[in-house]
Amino acid sequence: MPDLVPLTDFYCPICAKSVADPLVCGDCHALICRQCGTVLEQIDELGIG
Repeated sequence: MPDLVPLTDFYCPICAKSVADPLVCGDCHALICRQCGTVLEQIDELGIG
């Protein structure tokens, strides 16, 4: 069985890097950077990925 690859990568604007393993907020279901706690953005929406 092949490894599953995430369909969309996420980007942290504070850390300025791609985040492959984000945290999920239990209240609002936002994806959060594990390093700094910032809400992540989808790379495909930024035009840099």
